[in-house]
Amino acid sequence: MTFRLALRSFAAQPVRTLVLAGGFGVGIASMAGLLGVGEVILEQSRSPALSGGGHVAISGVSGTLHSARHLTSSLLRREPFADETLSASPTKTSRLYLVRADGTRRAVTATGGIPSLERALGDPETSSMQGWHDNESDQAWADPQPGELLRSLDRFHPIPDVPTRADSWAEWLYFNGTAENGNRFYLSFIVGRRTGPDRRAAVVRLQLERDGRRTRYSGRQEISSDELLARAPDLEIGGSRVRLEGTNYRIHLELHEERGEAGAAVPSGPPDLVGDLVLEAGTGGALPPLSVRGAGGWVSGYVVPVLSGRFAGTLQTGETRVEFEDAAGYHDHNWGFWEGVTWQWGQVADGEISLVFGRIRPPLDAADPDRIPGFLLVMGKEGPLGHAAAVRIEEIPGATPEIPGRLEVTAHGADLRIKISLDVEDATRTPFRQGGEGPEMEFLQMRALCRVEGQVAGREISFSAPGSAETFRGR
Repeated sequence: MTFRLALRSFAAQPVRTLVLAGGFGVGIASMAGLLGVGEVILEQSRSPALSGGGHVAISGVSGTLHSARHLTSSLLRREPFADETLSASPTKTSRLYLVRADGTRRAVTATGGIPSLERALGDPETSSMQGWHDNESDQAWADPQPGELLRSLDRFHPIPDVPTRADSWAEWLYFNGTAENGNRFYLSFIVGRRTGPDRRAAVVRLQLERDGRRTRYSGRQEISSDELLARAPDLEIGGSRVRLEGTNYRIHLELHEERGEAGAAVPSGPPDLVGDLVLEAGTGGALPPLSVRGAGGWVSGYVVPVLSGRFAGTLQTGETRVEFEDAAGYHDHNWGFWEGVTWQWGQVADGEISLVFGRIRPPLDAADPDRIPGFLLVMGKEGPLGHAAAVRIEEIPGATPEIPGRLEVTAHGADLRIKISLDVEDATRTPFRQGGEGPEMEFLQMRALCRVEGQVAGREISFSAPGSAETFRGR
């Protein structure tokens, strides 16, 4: 039908039809040409050669890559990049304003980098500038020590200026250790809201499991906010403290036992538990910092400085000594506004393979919880093996509705297919109120036997190992 109408139109008005057809053809050809030129310009604008040479340009999916130093000093120095990467340089582009003596202003775009690394890449704009040299901070960035990297990953954050959420801010260092005999501990150094000028509420909490018995200990003290930001992860709360020395976290504890339903230790007399633990970070890898942001200034952040380390040390409770020798260790770091927030999380390691997964559910006034993706990271001895954001965490009911009987985790990503089955062996239930008017919840810390199956980076993974998981239940 269309072809017949075209023939009749041509027969009735041949000149007009030819002119219109030619016009449409020229228009379509011009558009195709412009699209082609635009694609070339876009490709050239992203060319590593235009930003200082090199073969690969790396950027964050949402803008600035805040963990670039960790990436260049770890991932790019391991296979398959190690044999091909001679140098990697960070760049930062910002808008600056030049203000003349007469008060007029002019906006300019400035790009900064590290002189020695820029020259190593053959950047034509800076190679001839002999007066441009590395300063101390440039040298520390270009060739960081492993302990410096850990310290940068484990830094604390100032409370954002969000008055409506400020009281729910908290940030903490979390450690767990599992000995071969089944003894286990969960330890948190938590710093909360402001209590006054340069003062923050702080608490240390320890849950110790030994010989089938579970005991909780804690200690409290207000600490200086300025000292926390300047020294963290080194911090001291009461008689307990954390010190990062090289790649070892040295932990000293002096805590009182929590008694009664209130679950709060009342310091009186000598501590009920004293001890010293050392976590060796080793080469178990790290998960760089990531943050989730929502409406109204809401933010939640997470980093794992030690995915798989080794704990050693002793905890003394009365006449009982609990030994942790060459125990499996893990350490992460959380920060953010926590009113109305819940999460699912889990971690398991076996030999050279470590896995961590999770999903956070923000309050409804910040974001739609169902649209926040989960994550799963698989780390090997030489660095990350794979990751996925398409993660499903399903809680299978157990004998009682208060505690899941099993967790099923499935993850799919580029060159990654993983399934984790976590059979819950035991769980600690802690009352958890989400804000002054929020519903009372129960926070579950679960011990589980994990079965991991799948493929990542072209290799098969199959093992069983003890692991940890966390979730929430309404009351």
